[in-house]
This record gives sequence, structure tokens and C-alpha cells, in this order.
Amino acid sequence: MSYAESRRKSTKSNNGMINIDTTNMCSHLQRKLFEENGIYYPLWLAMQDDAELTAVVRSRQLHIYRNGKKVLVLAGKSAPKIIREDKLCELLPK
Repeated sequence: MSYAESRRKSTKSNNGMINIDTTNMCSHLQRKLFEENGIYYPLWLAMQDDAELTAVVRSRQLHIYRNGKKVLVLAGKSAPKIIREDKLCELLPK
């Protein structure tokens, strides 16, 4: 597997949880996504229970895919980019 292929893959552990390499993720995004009071925390919880979702960090942003098609891009300081309407997008703050 090439480096590019490995960067495109997100992994699901045996218990179905998404594992994301946060090494290159924006620190603002990490706080918004992983801390219980973060605005994206409900999305993180929903992603854990949805087997159709995968995610990968690119350019310090989190790209979220459903069945291989990009649906959402989350960034630390800028607004989320909705690529396709999805039930996950309903959890975004208004």
C-alpha cells in the first residue's frame, strides 16, 4: 500500500469505533470535535455508531465520507462545508 493510499483510509476498530490519526488535525478542530462541550461533539458520537461513515484528516481538516462519497468537511476556524445533504449534517449547529 502506498503512502497516499494509507492516508486516504480511516480505520474502524473491532468494536466499530472510528480511529483517526489526529497528528495533523487542527488543534481548534480537535477541541470542537473531541471535548464534551465542543460544538462538533454530537457529530463525533454519531460517527461512532454509523458503520457507513469513514473519516480522514487532510490539510488539517476532517473529511467525512458515507459509503465512499464525501459528505462533509470540518475545519477548526472556518465554517463546515456540506458537500452532500446527509443525516449527519442535521447535527451541525445552526
